Amino acid sequence: MSGNTFGTLFAVTNFGESHGPAIGCVIDGCPPGMSLSEADIQPDLDRRRPGTSKFVTQRNEPDAVQILSGVYEGKTTGTPICLLIHNTDQRSKDYGNIVQTFRPGHADYAYFQKYGIRDPRGGGRSSARLTAPMVAAGAVAKKWLFEKYGTTFRGCMTQVGELPVAFESWEHVPHNPFFAPVADVSALEDYMAALRKDGDSCGARLRVSASNVPVGLGEPLFDKMDADIAYAMMGINAVKGVEIGAGFACVAQRGSTHGDSLTPQGFASNNAGGTLGGITSGQDLEVSVAIKPTSSILTPRQSIDTLGEPMEVVTKGRHDPCVGIRATPILEAMLALVVIEHALRQRAQCGDVAVSLPPIKASA
Repeated sequence: MSGNTFGTLFAVTNFGESHGPAIGCVIDGCPPGMSLSEADIQPDLDRRRPGTSKFVTQRNEPDAVQILSGVYEGKTTGTPICLLIHNTDQRSKDYGNIVQTFRPGHADYAYFQKYGIRDPRGGGRSSARLTAPMVAAGAVAKKWLFEKYGTTFRGCMTQVGELPVAFESWEHVPHNPFFAPVADVSALEDYMAALRKDGDSCGARLRVSASNVPVGLGEPLFDKMDADIAYAMMGINAVKGVEIGAGFACVAQRGSTHGDSLTPQGFASNNAGGTLGGITSGQDLEVSVAIKPTSSILTPRQSIDTLGEPMEVVTKGRHDPCVGIRATPILEAMLALVVIEHALRQRAQCGDVAVSLPPIKASA
């Protein structure tokens, strides 16, 4: 009811605050018998963690994950899995001047109006730091989906601020701090350096996809696969827009081109983004996400304090000039959590369904 749990059959309950002693999650519903250790989870956390380049926040958190329960002799037991990540590099003094002030663009005002109290340190519960436990849970989901179906997830940056990022190859993504699919990121580096000099921030556009997704996942009407994907992505801090497949570009398309033709050799295109009627087609799930500019900037802005008096706000401290730079592992994790939820649901509801027509290939 309080909105801290994502999923039902693979339920992830997220806990903690940005400057508290620890953050983490409890996974309830992970199937038993899967090999699992911290080493299976840590690589994705390392991809997301802060302090990894000069283009992100310099808060240096190791984000070392601990498995506290749900695993015995290296195997999941089917009982709740508790994953814990200690906060070790908080600097709460940076927020002393905003205890009674609402920062423009942040959740400060809304939290105060909702709860009558708020934790101003690093945004408290509204901080993007709370995406780390979701990345950890997503790593568990990824492992199960890969071992069960061969499903894989990957994402990349497609735009930073006004700069589009052309797609060259997935091979480039792990080798630069932007998760950009290009060999040369000097233009992005120069853009971010200028942004920092101006004391400002920018938004970003990212792409995430899932391959080898089983056919038939998703439900009619309100629990469609694409509806749940949009719900999951909008739950990520700073996300303001989600597209599935062709997305808003479908407005300029015609039915003769948008509809993905089926042939004995496979689908001719993937404008639908991997779903038909909200149910997976076996094609890649293709998702694009828009992320707003970071709200914490050095540029002075107008606001009010808790008494309603006008104030000028300058947000100091360690902040990401573009939160989209570290968002790719988060998008992958949330997509994996949606897919595993529907995979377990399909197994429970339609596990004995046999279809005479084998699935066609994802692409001809």
